[in-house]
Amino acid sequence: MGVLPDWRIERDVKIDPFATAEARPGRISYGVTSYGYDVRVGRRFKVFTNVHGTIVDPKHFDSKSFVDIEADFCVIPPNSFALAETVEYLEIPRNVIGVCVGKSTYARCGIIVNVTPLEPEWRGRITIEISNTTPLPAKIYAGEGIAQILFIEGAETCRTSYADKKGKYQDQLGLTLPFVKKEAGA
Repeated sequence: MGVLPDWRIERDVKIDPFATAEARPGRISYGVTSYGYDVRVGRRFKVFTNVHGTIVDPKHFDSKSFVDIEADFCVIPPNSFALAETVEYLEIPRNVIGVCVGKSTYARCGIIVNVTPLEPEWRGRITIEISNTTPLPAKIYAGEGIAQILFIEGAETCRTSYADKKGKYQDQLGLTLPFVKKEAGA
């Protein structure tokens, strides 16, 4: 088991569009890194709101819990939360898992990024969870780096991949709200 070096990432993990590790003055970095890839946040955001008085329930998610924003930046209210999507579409190989970590530039501003692991054979655009832990509004810039995916290669190929399990978030093409699959016949 080990991490994939940058020269293997471009070869083994499908990332589209793929960006190199060049310097981009005035922008939050993105592109290939030593053992991972810094993904960019897209222009579509869903910011939590309590205007409609809904309850956050992962089994019965009410889309009125969010306000939709499509712009070059998003301001997340104090102590609030937003969903976004990556610019990049990824395909993870069967022998690799991707682990997401936040970027230090945002972390130092109290912005926490969460993405669940990208399991072997997962495909799609990543839905990113962004928490503003500060008592101040926080600005997120579309088209710039938001999180780093570290790619770890298993010593053996996994027995059951995300594709084998027919994972519910497989092939998501953009920002996807939470849901729980209904029981058969329900």
